[in-house]
Amino acid sequence: KNASMSEEMQQDSVECATQTLNIGKDTTAHIKEFSKKYNPTLHCIIGRNLGSYVTHETKHFIYYCLGQVAILLFVFG
Repeated sequence: KNASMSEEMQQDSVECATQTLNIGKDTTAHIKEFSKKYNPTLHCIIGRNLGSYVTHETKHFIYYCLGQVAILLFVFG
């Protein structure tokens, strides 16, 4: 896990993604709902074997894995 965001946002993000993956919903759409609470310009990228290099606003970045699924959330713009 690599993060530059509040503990509350990190925990909410992981809980949201975990719930969504467990019930098989569209994870990106569900996490975008999470973004309404914190920042409407939150970008969400989910995949396997994910590599990235992104520019983000301070305190608005997290990258983590749940099983074999990598999740990247960040705010830019």
